[in-house]
Amino acid sequence: MRVQPPSGQILGHPKGLFLLFSLEMWERFSYYGMRALLVLTLVAATGSADPGFGLTNAEALRLYSYFTAVVWFTPIIGGWIADRFLGQRRAVFLGALVMACGQFIAGSSIPGNLPLFEIGLTVLVLGNGLFKANISTMVGMLYRPGDARRDSAFTIFYMGINLGGLIGPLICSTFGENPSFGWRYGYYAAGIGLTLSAVLQSLFAKSFLGDLGLRPSEHAATQGGGAGKAPLTHEEMQRIQVIFMLFVFCVLFWAAFEQQGGLLNLFAANKTDRMISGWEMPAGWLQSAESLFIILLGPVFATVWTRLAGRGRNPSSPVKMALGLVFSACGFATMLGASLETAANGKVSMAWLLIAYLFQTMAELCISPVGLSMTTKLAPARFASAIMGIWFLTNFGGNFVAGQVGALADQMGEAAIFAGFTVTLCLFGGILWLLSPRLVRWMHGAEEVNA
Repeated sequence: MRVQPPSGQILGHPKGLFLLFSLEMWERFSYYGMRALLVLTLVAATGSADPGFGLTNAEALRLYSYFTAVVWFTPIIGGWIADRFLGQRRAVFLGALVMACGQFIAGSSIPGNLPLFEIGLTVLVLGNGLFKANISTMVGMLYRPGDARRDSAFTIFYMGINLGGLIGPLICSTFGENPSFGWRYGYYAAGIGLTLSAVLQSLFAKSFLGDLGLRPSEHAATQGGGAGKAPLTHEEMQRIQVIFMLFVFCVLFWAAFEQQGGLLNLFAANKTDRMISGWEMPAGWLQSAESLFIILLGPVFATVWTRLAGRGRNPSSPVKMALGLVFSACGFATMLGASLETAANGKVSMAWLLIAYLFQTMAELCISPVGLSMTTKLAPARFASAIMGIWFLTNFGGNFVAGQVGALADQMGEAAIFAGFTVTLCLFGGILWLLSPRLVRWMHGAEEVNA
């Protein structure tokens, strides 16, 4: 039997959506605040006014890629644990507490204690595995199959992600890049954000979510008459194949997108004029730009998807993703122009990065929340969190590739990296658009809207 959330709506959506919005917001505050500091902390000289670990750019980008890749691998394990043993709610709560410990450990290691810093990152990875896939699954559980609000719900939820992504770098970089405080206080601020996420869940989950997510999905499917141990049907297999076929396209997108925390972060720090009336803006603040654009454009995209769905003209998920790849290519074409400008005239205006982030925002809105929503539609209910964890492996592959490609910039030059992404993203966008009719057939009506 399907567990129903408590009655009551906010802005036409179940009120539980906005609690999950808040939990994710504080978790992403922590993650993006830390991400804005990570590479800069690693390359900061041990003898500087704000000492870090003194790694080279290439060493820092590789460590960044390993961490951000594994962060997206563990949700498949955390999703399986939730489906079999904990339930989504307990997994999310425990994950927030574990990640808070990881941030505090990482902060305590600065300056110079790289092994302890790596332990902190490892603890963060483990907590993320419990948190990430399960909270996204719970958003999908708020809606019945065929509910036209689902895509817009994930776009609203995605605004919570990016509200945290907006605030996190502003606060954490303000502390971390200020020698009067030091890098460690940026990580401590990130840990406080995760603590707030856990506190909010403990206070409001019962009234906003009822029993939603308390029982492991596999047990709930069996007790409700579902075939918890039954083999997958042909239809279910084809739906899962769609997820795997889209996998490679999303890996490419995340490999491009995650240059923001690595190569583009270094570009902002070293090649961008950040002076405003005699004051130099922290480089990490530019990491908030894309999140600000998400918050501004998210309602627009949510409204467009809902209205198109109501008219029967909503593009399929593969078509939306193909459009996102093209938008991402436009962002890297902008960065190619910025790189050529630096070669000619030295540091460039922040406007170049802001325009690139605007294109990346439109790309992200066409791919990430759409992919989350699509996965909850296609995944068999008894494997919901585990399949969501598999979907997050696109981020795992993309983040790993991102760091490895970014590290090549010292040998190949930034312009070559930006040009390569521009061409490759356009090419794969075209291929996905051509494949989209077949992928829609394999979805077997999962994206059809009920009147």
